Amino acid sequence: MKKGTLKQILLITDGCSNKGEDPSAVAALAAQQGITVNVIGILEDNQSEDPTGLQEVEDIALSGNGVSQIVYQQALSQTVQTVTRQAMTQTLQGVVNQELKQILGPDKSLDELPPEQRGEVMEVVDDLGETSDLEVLVLVDSSASMSNKLPTVQESIIDLSVSMNARIGRNRFAIFTFPGKKKPIEKIMDWSPKLDSISSVFPKLTSGGITPTGPALKEAMYQFGKKSLKRSFLKEDESNIEETGF
Repeated sequence: MKKGTLKQILLITDGCSNKGEDPSAVAALAAQQGITVNVIGILEDNQSEDPTGLQEVEDIALSGNGVSQIVYQQALSQTVQTVTRQAMTQTLQGVVNQELKQILGPDKSLDELPPEQRGEVMEVVDDLGETSDLEVLVLVDSSASMSNKLPTVQESIIDLSVSMNARIGRNRFAIFTFPGKKKPIEKIMDWSPKLDSISSVFPKLTSGGITPTGPALKEAMYQFGKKSLKRSFLKEDESNIEETGF
């Protein structure tokens, strides 16, 4: 089984999108291109969960074949690492299931194997999780309401880099925030194996009140390189993506 490169967008946000395309539709497009979209929704430590925001977080991750988690600010660091690893395992399980279908037939999946064989397959998944190459684009909502959360987000991203670099496989990380000043997203750090220098470049100021999550996800998708996207997608008219129309 080929190791390949696992590609993830890790969206960190605290609110509902209110401008541009439907982010769930864009996440589905990313998933078609082999890019998993994971979402972490951050709550204030004394804030109750917002049903609308919670639903959007879940919908984006579901459409993007990813993992979602609602978390209070103080627990963000551990959650960022957990979600990234869960998404890796989930993606690899999907790949293994596809290979099993080719070997055992379309009616067989990982869950239907006897416990001993399932354990052996999961060992392979765990091994691939340690050895596969990983690309994670961290997409941070920097709208006005995120102002007091950004220092916690910064620490969490550094912790993620340290944790992931303990793996055997190669890692690349990039950090973008949204909304950008002139574009949907703004580059904070280009692709790099380590993120320990982000303290010097992480934004000190927020960008404003709007949250264009859909357009931001679409731009993030292109940062993995157009060569990695299917030609049919690049030629495709994307007018079928819904506008949220706020």
